[in-house]
Amino acid sequence: MILLRELQENDLEELEKLAQIPGFINLTADKDALREKLNRSVESFCDTLENKSEAKFVFVAEDLETKKVLGTSMVAAQHGNEESPHFFFEVASEKKFSATINTGFIHGTLKLKYDINGPSEIGGLVVDPGFRDSPIKVGRQISFVRFLFLGTNKSKFKKKLLAELLPPLNKKGQSPLWEAIGRRFTNMDYWEADQLCQKNKEFIFSLFPSGKIYTTFLPAEARNSIGKVGKDTEAVVYMLKKIGFEYKNQVDPFDGGPHLWANVDHLVPIRNIAIGAVAFGSVESSGEVISTGLLSKAQQNAGQFRAVEVKAVTKAGQITLASLNQDQLRTVLGLSSGDSVVFMPYY
Repeated sequence: MILLRELQENDLEELEKLAQIPGFINLTADKDALREKLNRSVESFCDTLENKSEAKFVFVAEDLETKKVLGTSMVAAQHGNEESPHFFFEVASEKKFSATINTGFIHGTLKLKYDINGPSEIGGLVVDPGFRDSPIKVGRQISFVRFLFLGTNKSKFKKKLLAELLPPLNKKGQSPLWEAIGRRFTNMDYWEADQLCQKNKEFIFSLFPSGKIYTTFLPAEARNSIGKVGKDTEAVVYMLKKIGFEYKNQVDPFDGGPHLWANVDHLVPIRNIAIGAVAFGSVESSGEVISTGLLSKAQQNAGQFRAVEVKAVTKAGQITLASLNQDQLRTVLGLSSGDSVVFMPYY
């Protein structure tokens, strides 16, 4: 069984192991930065941050048999404020036509924009490569736990939700758009700029071009990467769009990865959240519709969040668990028959 829970202080070593996996930028290999991320998450779950908009809730997927952390994900209360704006390129086009020579063109354009009253954000999705294609679908579990938490804690978040996705990288592991624009205006490596951006975004205001950028002048590799994702991220895009996210012609100004937007209340799994009394029994032969999703207690201990994947039948205010390992469920979530629980089917 996989336990989906809040990041804890003793998880630092496990985070370091995940951060060493090549290709992941959601976790830095810097131990101090990881500890800062961990501390911010602990304070967020304990609700001890003075500025609630700075909350960042990090979740981990723990294999209860091996005690190994197999993945992480995150949801931030707000992405973009006066001190640290949310920057993006608006993707558009511009028509040009000459009557004299009877010739016209449609040029793609990019325009740097920013938001100081930004949305909430989901991100930080990291899954141990050894479990990406596992039958237990760790990636789905650790990804959807964010929506369960959002749906049961709406007062902590904005009504709009953002997901920033990674674009395809070239054979050198570089972002073609960054090499074409970012490096020319900052004289910095992509990873160096990305790390600096976590602490101070002033250089974006000062150095990035403020006018329209015509993509016609960009190398083909850079043009073709705008709004696209890498092969490993295609499944994530499919899942996000299926549950209600949309692409609104906005991309990351560093790498051109797409920004997907959603209204929290409109997301399919959140709309389908059910709260009821838990029951243990056999429903496989009852003819009822059995759904797969995430289950948590309606009332969680302070500073904690626990959820597990189950199969269940929801009917008349009762959530009957169809999962085989019901004894383990009782222990892990501290459940007794009749307890109030929250069940969120995936789709």
